[in-house]
Amino acid sequence: MTGQAPRLGERFGALRYLPTLVREIAAASPRLLAASLALRLAAACLPVLSLYLAKLILDGIVAAHARPTPEIGFTDWLADPGRERLAWLVAAELGLALTSDLTGRLTNLTETLIGDLYANAASLRLMAHAAALDLAQFEDSAQQDRLERARRQVSGRTGLIATVLGQLQALVTLASLAAGVAAFAPGLVVLIGAALVPALLNEWHFTKAGYRLAWIRSPERRRLDYLRYLGASVETAKEVKLFGLSGYVTGLYAAVAHRLLAENRGLAAARARWGFAFASLGTLAYYAAYAVIVWRTVAGSFSVGDLAFLAGAFQRLRGGIEGLLLGLTQITGQAQYLDDFFSFFAIQPQIRSPARPVPVPRPIREGLVFESVGYRYPGTQTWALRDLSFTVRAGETVALVGGNGAGKTTIVKLMTRLYDPQEGRVLLDGVPLPDYDLAALRARIGAIFQDFVRFDLTAGENVAVGRIEALADDARIAAAAARGLAAPVIERLPEGYAQPLGKRFAGGLDLSGGEWQKIALSRAYMREAGILILDEPTAALDARAEHDVFARFRELSAGRTAVLISHRFSTVRMADRILVLEGGRVLEEGSHAALMARGGRYAELFTLQAEGYR
Repeated sequence: MTGQAPRLGERFGALRYLPTLVREIAAASPRLLAASLALRLAAACLPVLSLYLAKLILDGIVAAHARPTPEIGFTDWLADPGRERLAWLVAAELGLALTSDLTGRLTNLTETLIGDLYANAASLRLMAHAAALDLAQFEDSAQQDRLERARRQVSGRTGLIATVLGQLQALVTLASLAAGVAAFAPGLVVLIGAALVPALLNEWHFTKAGYRLAWIRSPERRRLDYLRYLGASVETAKEVKLFGLSGYVTGLYAAVAHRLLAENRGLAAARARWGFAFASLGTLAYYAAYAVIVWRTVAGSFSVGDLAFLAGAFQRLRGGIEGLLLGLTQITGQAQYLDDFFSFFAIQPQIRSPARPVPVPRPIREGLVFESVGYRYPGTQTWALRDLSFTVRAGETVALVGGNGAGKTTIVKLMTRLYDPQEGRVLLDGVPLPDYDLAALRARIGAIFQDFVRFDLTAGENVAVGRIEALADDARIAAAAARGLAAPVIERLPEGYAQPLGKRFAGGLDLSGGEWQKIALSRAYMREAGILILDEPTAALDARAEHDVFARFRELSAGRTAVLISHRFSTVRMADRILVLEGGRVLEEGSHAALMARGGRYAELFTLQAEGYR
């Protein structure tokens, strides 16, 4: 976004999302929206009726004073037809007041319910669309800013419909008031309307400036959220306390917040100054019109009731026109934020299922093949993988070893189609991965990454996320936990598989790193997949637990295609074949014995690591 002032067409262009928003809100609750429209239409007619009743009451009082009577009782007082009519007018005014209060409360009720229903529907849509996006899109900072802006607009934009409906109500009210005033002095209505136009333009300008500032500062807002997380979360509390980081983190937060506050303060001050100057024009116009009304009443052109009606109508017209004009700038301003929300849904994933997918093989007969694969992360010039070719045969266990940045995890993400290669292709049983249905392909792969998620859910749910469709299958969850060696951990918990984990919510229990890792391993076994991928699966385990995991893994991976990544060379010895990666290419491959006999890079690294245990 540039710092240039937007053109008039661009300002109104933001309104193009209003019909879409109305359709989505109507879909959330058509009956409530219809009820709100009916209530607001009724409420729009009440002000002019109330003013007209007040005029009739004042004229009736003046008429009654013109023919004084001796002091009499209330019943005798009402016997006079003029006074009886006056009593009925007062009763009618009371009825209007009660009706106005009731319609206002019912309108608030319906629109609060509409807002909640739409916010829920919009949140579900946002999460569903985010889940469909590519991993690379999530990792891009610009797309993270768009997601952040969209997330902020989910609940905030529901108030826009109330603003629009309020503007329609105000428009009907103003039309009825203007019609009444025009019958007496049409030129004064034009005077007040013209005097308020500068206030509209002023508010329009500052609304756009406020949006521009919010748009530009999206990265800073994300940074503030992150610093809040660092300074006040259970996940970071240990390091913050141990390293004495509280002052540093709060200092960073204060510096960013102070800069944003200064910008917002300057904009708010300028808006207040210019707003007062232009609003004063409307005030002057109103009192000029009021002086004309008083003069014509004294001259006998208007009755006292007419004076009250016109004075009240002009006061409401002045405030109503000003509110209508300012409301229009608010609507256009809020509509600009709709662009943040709806444009997020315009982001389309690049990794999709084909129109006519090939069935995923059951069982896998040939295995995975990388043919001259190249992958470069967006925004970088260095290739993570280049001209990479190798095969993982069906039923074979292959270990990937190499230093940091060798491309091991990138290979796993390509195998699972979290990424697509920019060069070459990846095949499963001779068929390129993009020819398979995406969900069906991933359902056949059980992958656990080193940075697995610790879900703040129950222990059973933490295992079941490996195949969430089987959440109700307690036997399958227990069997997966046993295979991943998590069963003893879970069975020791006070509530067993129903025990909430993590410390984010009340009643949750946290686990050690090794215990969490066993639960994460159980997720892979929950899938009963044809391909097992373990990326540093034992990083948090002690030597005995690591030995048990790999003994169990070798047993359970028999007959399955398995890929193992580990920095511990003692654990990769059990693989049928080892690929040594360096610079995104295969440097060496073979069994442990063959690689040691060759005396190359693998033997060098294995010997260095072994020396550390002596």
